[in-house]
Amino acid sequence: MKLVRFSTSNGQYWGSLDGTRIRIAPLSIGSMEDNLANLIQLEEILALEPSGPEISEVQLVTPLYCPPQFIGIGLNYRNHAIETGNPIPAAPISFGFLQSSIIGPGESIVIPPNSSDVDWEAELGIVIGKPGRDISIANALDHVAGYLIVNDVSERQIQSSEGQWGRAKSFDSFKPVGPWIVTQSEVGDADNLKIGLTVNGIVKQSSSTSELIFGISELVSRLSYSTSLMTGSIISTGTPPGIGSSRKPPEFLKSGDIVEVTIEKIGSLTNPVVKL
Repeated sequence: MKLVRFSTSNGQYWGSLDGTRIRIAPLSIGSMEDNLANLIQLEEILALEPSGPEISEVQLVTPLYCPPQFIGIGLNYRNHAIETGNPIPAAPISFGFLQSSIIGPGESIVIPPNSSDVDWEAELGIVIGKPGRDISIANALDHVAGYLIVNDVSERQIQSSEGQWGRAKSFDSFKPVGPWIVTQSEVGDADNLKIGLTVNGIVKQSSSTSELIFGISELVSRLSYSTSLMTGSIISTGTPPGIGSSRKPPEFLKSGDIVEVTIEKIGSLTNPVVKL
């Protein structure tokens, strides 16, 4: 099941994608977030709804505007750690993103004034369904509602000068998220998905989530240690090698660029780049 949020001239709605048409969720069941912890019941409800608009007739927006937790994981692909000159992590490196940085499919990544080192990072995002704390690795997938795509756009000068990563990755528009949530039942083994990124159609990143140092279940388990993971939270699992700042010479995003992140079984998330 693909869960989408979209806008029309009459307002904003959510539902499930049935082929190229959307089954609109009835108002009586509440928000998408209200239903992420009980996907079996949600699928049964949405299956009874008539097919609505074609996806081409609406504007998709990010499926999750305000995740209660938005957690990033750093250096979680071995070859990415190597390309940046960092040691291989012995434990997940986690940090937080601000909700205000989130944008949806087709919205513009905005390069701030006086910024020139704005970089891309293709990432698989985990969406938490059933909340939990101190979750075992064996039970971790029971708490995963599904997956989406995250582009962890980063301002490298700020990231380097401040010595921490959260703010440099949380500027307004720096977190494209979408284009929808694909439920775990449809994705299957998310630890072996092709992941890649292009800029203006040129491949910059090409890898597989099988290269993750800490996989889906281990991340959910470790991050839940003495910390309650909440329904609708996103864990962005890290980026593979191929970032712009590690290229020789370095490459960065510029106005007019088109960035597309593609993950197998999930889809593609495309965003243009503009500069203030």
